[in-house]
Amino acid sequence: MLYNYKDIRLTKSLDSFRQALGEARELSECYDQLNVHPELTPPSSLKKACLILTLTAWETYVEDVVSELFEEKFSLLKGSKLGKFAEKQLSERLKFFHNPNSKKTKHLFEEFFDIDVTEHWQWNNVMPKDAREQLNKWIAKRGEAVHRAGNEVNQPQVINKNDLGKCLRFFEELANSTDKALEQI
Repeated sequence: MLYNYKDIRLTKSLDSFRQALGEARELSECYDQLNVHPELTPPSSLKKACLILTLTAWETYVEDVVSELFEEKFSLLKGSKLGKFAEKQLSERLKFFHNPNSKKTKHLFEEFFDIDVTEHWQWNNVMPKDAREQLNKWIAKRGEAVHRAGNEVNQPQVINKNDLGKCLRFFEELANSTDKALEQI
């Protein structure tokens, strides 16, 4: 359900996403606070956890906003055979909707709402093609953070502090532009 928030229409899903992103920012700030003390070495696991939490927030946002929009758009079908079939199809798709890269996200929105939401991923100097590519890079980075055990001595860190800030800003803009695109359907 879309509602007004500071003169901007947004979904409840976007509101939840922003709260989750706030938790990721708290981890980033914790890393920063530890980093100002020369006697401490902040664990890089805080940055990895922030990355993972951010990408998990994105995945949850996409699943939630699709469900929210589905409820809003197809409420008249609820309880009918067609409605039950559509709900089952959505439920099945969401069970396997992991690592929501641009292709999977595009497909999900096209299948249920006939919109290529990725074409609306545009803000500041970021064009849709760039946003899709960057999303896919962050998804790969998340996989690396999740599946790579500890830092090996000769291996670079999965994510540095500067990139972490870029990641947080990117997903905030990506979710905002997704929500904005959904206003038109």
